[in-house]
Amino acid sequence: MRAIFNCDRRWGIGRNNDLLFSLPADMKFFRETTRGRVVVMGLNTLRSFPGGKPLKNRVNVVLSPTPVEEDVVCVHDLNELFSAVRNYPPEDVFVVGGASVYRTLIPYCSEVLVTRVDADGDADVFVPDLDASEDFELVQESEPTEDNGYRIRFCRYRNRNPRPF
Repeated sequence: MRAIFNCDRRWGIGRNNDLLFSLPADMKFFRETTRGRVVVMGLNTLRSFPGGKPLKNRVNVVLSPTPVEEDVVCVHDLNELFSAVRNYPPEDVFVVGGASVYRTLIPYCSEVLVTRVDADGDADVFVPDLDASEDFELVQESEPTEDNGYRIRFCRYRNRNPRPF
């Protein structure tokens, strides 16, 4: 399992249940990376998508204590989630949010794809600081590039000790 997100300098990922930045290059990277794969999310993340609808051309798995009537696989706890994603190659399963789902599942991820934005987005939700974690190491980082007026870098972190599931 892997995770994917963009974050600001302080590891902020959102504000008011929305993304901090409009980044076309990052969105293209997200679409190309997750298309045809499995995306795991919480209910608020599903609701934040256009029209509150699941992402097209992906298997959408929603971790929610309440039933979801959308065209998604709804799981109610980690045991159900892990049972559902075991049917897919681990490299094809992406955690896509929100903050509590990232906090819960990043320890199980073998790698995390992070688009780092060199800005402060005044976030109200954050993910763990992978640079400060002993379990994660930065293994790949692109040269800075500009995306919609922001300097970004595409980074890949490897989990030295992912939890089994």
